[in-house]
Amino acid sequence: MTDRYCLFPFYLLEFEQNVRNYVRHDIQDIQPGEKTKGGSSLYIKLKMMKKILKEVLGVDVAQNELVVTAGRMLNDLSIDLYAHKVFKNNESGFLALLDWTKKLSRDEFKVRFVMEATGVYHQKFAFYLYDRGREVTIVLPNKISNYIRTLEDKTITDKSCSAAIAQFGLERNLDQWHRPKKVFHMLQQLTRERDQIVSERVMVKNQIHAEKSEVEPNERSLQRFNERIKLLNKQEKEIKADLKMLVNGDANLSGDIKRICSITGIGELTAIIVLAETNGFELIRNKKQLTGYAGLNVKEKQSGTSVKGKPRISKKGNRHLRKAMYLPALVAVRHDKNFAETYLRIVSKHGIKMKALVAVQRKLLEMIYVIYNSKQEYQKEYSVLKESSVLNLKDQHATLASS
Repeated sequence: MTDRYCLFPFYLLEFEQNVRNYVRHDIQDIQPGEKTKGGSSLYIKLKMMKKILKEVLGVDVAQNELVVTAGRMLNDLSIDLYAHKVFKNNESGFLALLDWTKKLSRDEFKVRFVMEATGVYHQKFAFYLYDRGREVTIVLPNKISNYIRTLEDKTITDKSCSAAIAQFGLERNLDQWHRPKKVFHMLQQLTRERDQIVSERVMVKNQIHAEKSEVEPNERSLQRFNERIKLLNKQEKEIKADLKMLVNGDANLSGDIKRICSITGIGELTAIIVLAETNGFELIRNKKQLTGYAGLNVKEKQSGTSVKGKPRISKKGNRHLRKAMYLPALVAVRHDKNFAETYLRIVSKHGIKMKALVAVQRKLLEMIYVIYNSKQEYQKEYSVLKESSVLNLKDQHATLASS
């Protein structure tokens, strides 16, 4: 027993020597004169003594800049957000960002770049990274905003948003983003251009109406307005021809659109808009996520007996999807019993027609998602037949019970 205690100091000395050798091996390439404060090369190398499980760069994308936060998860499951920098949102900025990442990481190709789907500003950067073999994840904006609400820091700046995105990427098991088909990107460009033309045409028609209502209408003004209407009609016709050419040029896409158009109220243009705005449902994993992306999800606030707000749709989503589903919902309510029953049930319960119409829009959008994934056509009589079979079964049970 005494000999064992005598040897104990030698065990401590051997342990200390092993630690010194390990540290010397990791920092032997540090140049003289380097700083040793947080964020420096020595600090980073000492941090890297722990095993790194995951590395993420959270990117808050703006029109002109990329606000980046670098983070890693260590083997004790702690999260370390250790670097922050701002780069230009152009090709020179992308190159500088990759050089910066190479200096920070042991294996730059294992770093996951996580960013929000912010309109069109993130697309160039995402395509640039994907073409160079980097791992990319694009998250729906409502997911990030909901996650930020759970954090202790309530200050919202570009830096705090990029840090939250990095932390979100480290905590969650996210799917890797793959570059969408070029056809969906082109369809989105054309459908949005057409939407702008339609909006402009409505504005010009209102101007014509206002001019004609004048005491003495200006004939030259009316002539110019009419010429503008003709130009807009011509451009819309050209866009529709381009859309048709793209769809017919892709056999799989043409088949998908044909199946989607089997749903009552859904026309070819609506089907194209839905597929274009969702990139063929690239980022969508379930129906609930789809309605959230479109902003058709219900938002409600209740607390005890004193706080009871009216349920509303969030509208925090893709407005092009919501706009595309409005007219098809009106048609579906008139010509399809399945959707008409949903509409009448909600109107009879709440007395609000718009609330019922929004429910039909949501149901239509979910139906498009199901049809697209199942590769089957919509069966209008399916629900009716199912309902009648249930009623017949109830009648049989009632007959047996009476006998």
